[in-house]
Amino acid sequence: MSENTAVYPGTFDPMTKGHFDLIVRAAKLYGRLIVAVAATSAKNGAMFSAEDRVAMIREDVSRAGLANVEVKVLDTLLVEFCRREGVRVLIRGVRVYSDFEYEFQMALTNRRMAPEIETLFMMPSENLAYVTASTVREIARYGGDTAPFVTDAVQKRLAAKVSRGEEA
Repeated sequence: MSENTAVYPGTFDPMTKGHFDLIVRAAKLYGRLIVAVAATSAKNGAMFSAEDRVAMIREDVSRAGLANVEVKVLDTLLVEFCRREGVRVLIRGVRVYSDFEYEFQMALTNRRMAPEIETLFMMPSENLAYVTASTVREIARYGGDTAPFVTDAVQKRLAAKVSRGEEA
């Protein structure tokens, strides 16, 4: 088990500036950070495939020079992914109390399944705390400007979807 590696899992559909803020900050705390992109999402209205989400995150990570960040598809239980990767720390973003309630339940469930894995809650920068991927999806679907809320790689792909007439 690596003591200096963490996993930041999520659907990242799409990745917001709040997500990216946590990636940048967690990358400063750990020698190796794995961004684990869920292969499938239980959420309605998926916007991008897992492959597209991985590609966008890799593009932004590369642009930011975060050499210690890897982006991988999460295609199993999170605790099994962590065991496979030899990771003992999970990073979870918490913006508001309702996030904490959900994340707390997940952390306790993960602890029950894998007591060797700890969950670290991080808050995004306060100027990004209100941004959610579901809000970004809705803004995009109605043709609004998503640039203030998403990274450059995401904005480029959202714009391409709109220009092709695809549903965002």
